[in-house]
Amino acid sequence: MQIISAVYACVSSVLAARIVVDWNIGYISVNRDGYNLRRAIGVNGMLPIPPIEATIGDTLELNVYNGLDRSTSLHAHGLFQTNTTHMDGPAMINQCGIPPGESFTYVYNLEQTGTFWVHGHDKHEISDGLRGALVIHDREHPPFEYDDEYLLTFEDWFREEFAEREMITLDPNQPFPPPHGYAFGLINGVNGNVTQTIHFEKGKSYRIRLVNMGDLNWFQFSLPGHSMEVIEIDGEYTEPYRVDGIDIAPAQRYSVLVRAHDTDEFNYHFNATIHAEFIPPKQGLTPRVYTGHIVYKRGAPFKNVGSPYESPGFKWLEDIEMHALDGQPVLEPTRQIYLNIGNNLYNTGQRLDHINNSTFKAPKVPILYTALSMGELAMDPQVYGPQSNAIVLRQNEVVEVVINSFNAMPHPIHIHSRNFQIVEYGPADSTFAPPPEFQNMPIRRYTKAPPRRDTITVPSFSYAKIRFTGKVAVSLIHCHLSIHMAMGMAAVFVESPDILQKTLDVPEKMFEMCARQGIPTCGNAAGNPGHDFTGLPNSPSVVERPNAGFPQNH
Repeated sequence: MQIISAVYACVSSVLAARIVVDWNIGYISVNRDGYNLRRAIGVNGMLPIPPIEATIGDTLELNVYNGLDRSTSLHAHGLFQTNTTHMDGPAMINQCGIPPGESFTYVYNLEQTGTFWVHGHDKHEISDGLRGALVIHDREHPPFEYDDEYLLTFEDWFREEFAEREMITLDPNQPFPPPHGYAFGLINGVNGNVTQTIHFEKGKSYRIRLVNMGDLNWFQFSLPGHSMEVIEIDGEYTEPYRVDGIDIAPAQRYSVLVRAHDTDEFNYHFNATIHAEFIPPKQGLTPRVYTGHIVYKRGAPFKNVGSPYESPGFKWLEDIEMHALDGQPVLEPTRQIYLNIGNNLYNTGQRLDHINNSTFKAPKVPILYTALSMGELAMDPQVYGPQSNAIVLRQNEVVEVVINSFNAMPHPIHIHSRNFQIVEYGPADSTFAPPPEFQNMPIRRYTKAPPRRDTITVPSFSYAKIRFTGKVAVSLIHCHLSIHMAMGMAAVFVESPDILQKTLDVPEKMFEMCARQGIPTCGNAAGNPGHDFTGLPNSPSVVERPNAGFPQNH
């Protein structure tokens, strides 16, 4: 289970290297959970996809061949993409997808260290297997000492392809919510109960990287009989924070330090429980509990430390309690933005997700290309279309975003090409009373240097306040549950489009990929000049709006 490097060519220098990785994306038939053979999307004929390793300062070139019968694109989740927003990946946001039978090279200038991942961002191909870990090491000694490290990737895996689950969910003739699907849990690409062993040597220290590459489910992780100190969240070092367990939302990453015992008298188990609190418990189906082995000495007995989550004083991770290691003070905002998320009934007969009562639909022109081609009008959010939920920001503008959810389920909200400070959690600001169990929730605020991350769980009937500084980019914000993205829970920060027009150099290859698919690359959301949206499909209108009491932006 030690990190296994992807096959790459390396041209070294004293300070950096060029890492070249080839991905041939195609369909494969695979049994990943030990029970079901199904079609999936793999790389180079295999699943799981081997993790990619690099070092800060390196340049990663990811050569992609699309062997599918539809377009594809890739997103390097968590990378800042400074001056390279065209490489961020979301189809019809930052690029046109790679056409079938064609190739494209993503070039990533690695300016961060930590634990990241790469996944599909076109037609929700992430859900069918197109996802793999990316580990970026420190060039100098890391701020924490350890003897070795392990990588644990967590995935939920369904019997059905995502298109089948999406079709049922979006069918207005089907009951809503649709029947629950019960996923299996995969650890490092295989059924969690048969994953490889972690080997500890007495007295040594280990860094364990945890990545939830799942589609819909959270993973609870613990090491019964051992203490964990969290030192990284979503690629950002933190002051050591002792916990007994971590509930990892889809798209989130952590690193923990674990010190092995001074004796090898016993072996131990680690626990990973796959669950989603909005899916009612059903014996044998959810939650599913997986156990792996921590072996100090072959043949030693396994120590029974009891159920890890029932011990007195068991401490779960709370990210608002953590502190950024670099001590960066809290940002002072100059603008506040409300993003009110939930689910409405629309005139299509569908229950769709939304942000600010608008359900996201892809424009006819990728949003980045509208920003580059509309001149001064690019500063007007209307040109990106009513279905794009576009919010225009200026460079270095300090923004406080209040993500307000009047919804009976948590949402892992991810913002592309940046991280943000976590400032506060509290009860949802709404004129409608939530269920009794969600009333009188406390307000929780940062206490020192606020932690930073790129994917935050907004709890049920709650808000989260985050802060960040505007940059020069087009940055998608969305729920990282694939079905919620498919249902429209997304918006876009169009940041400093006036500067983008002067500084961004998009490779001609990217425009050629659009042309071969008949996708225009200039004009407003409809591909027209000015505010002429002729030809842009109408956005559905709300029939039932349960969250009308949310505050509006100012």
